[in-house]
Amino acid sequence: MRKVKAYKPIDSYDHRVGIPDLAQSAVESVPKAEPEVRVLVCPAYGSKESRRHWHDTLEREVLFAEGTLAGRLEPRQLEQIVRLHPAGAARFWGATATHDKAMAKVRTGDVALFTGKKKLLAVGEVGAVFANSGFADALWPPVPGGKSWRTVYSLRDFVPADLPYEVLAELIGYSRTYGFPGQLVLEGGRAQAVVERLGITTRTVLEQLGVEEPPALDPAAVTQRVELERQHTATVSFERATTTTLYRREEQPLVLEFCATLTLPAGRFRSPAGLCDIYLEGPDGVEVIEAKSRTGHAHVREALSQLLDYAPHSPLPADRLAVLVPGPLDERELSLLHRYGVDCIHRTSPGAFRRTPAPERARRRMRELWTAG
Repeated sequence: MRKVKAYKPIDSYDHRVGIPDLAQSAVESVPKAEPEVRVLVCPAYGSKESRRHWHDTLEREVLFAEGTLAGRLEPRQLEQIVRLHPAGAARFWGATATHDKAMAKVRTGDVALFTGKKKLLAVGEVGAVFANSGFADALWPPVPGGKSWRTVYSLRDFVPADLPYEVLAELIGYSRTYGFPGQLVLEGGRAQAVVERLGITTRTVLEQLGVEEPPALDPAAVTQRVELERQHTATVSFERATTTTLYRREEQPLVLEFCATLTLPAGRFRSPAGLCDIYLEGPDGVEVIEAKSRTGHAHVREALSQLLDYAPHSPLPADRLAVLVPGPLDERELSLLHRYGVDCIHRTSPGAFRRTPAPERARRRMRELWTAG
């Protein structure tokens, strides 16, 4: 029998200094199909030139399928981008030839962390990756005496973030005073730890799990793109039509703060239903926790539905389900959770949380449904 880690559900948690090692306890309920993830740390908002690049190709999407840009792409490169961005528009970033060796390892589904202003500014998922100086120069014309970019990559997703350098450095395993002066490509356990600690869920993984469908050509989006081209519009923003999010900017600080109060490692598990926020194992039980940044009815109901979706796929049968929120719930929302045997854990002050457990009778009644295969 698999040995489980010490965990005892209690009504309140004492704050523990530091960041939990989510990577060490990460577990999966389905085989890992994707290659090992890499994490790019990309300074993106320092110099005047990089700020201009940010505004031109990260802040907004670029139409790539027609005109000058398409003419600079090799057929196989254009095919690769269109396959991942069938609407004909994407955000782009890149690197100079200095980073060729490191960038040669980067693949679709890797994670890009964009830094600047002494903080993590955004999280992206790498899409198409290729070397093409001509295309790069068309996107980012080099300044006199400056270097051309060589490796180009599109972004399948791009989500704003707001995490101080000190916290990001500690997540990676560096000194809190590290200033992120240049590009990094993290691999292995260090990269996986960052992904787990930030709660990052890529579209590539969700597609491999069957949670999302791979991109398909959208005739409506193509029509919109053509109309924009007729108006000589160079950039456009397309909304991601899905309920999943690469990086949940509002929830993740709450998850980190809560996990720092635990006396055991926390993990996540993958399943056909997606990736849970927190998974805990111990001699007193197994718990699955879903976090929300707000306490309103819609957020609580969404968390409840996600927990009921995840629970049957738990690596070990779940003994408890809980919703983690930043403050106490109103009676209506608390009663909704307790009706389904789900606990509420809410933040009472910095580094302190309180559990309001569901009635044991309701939990016993619902446990059979949680663990149904």
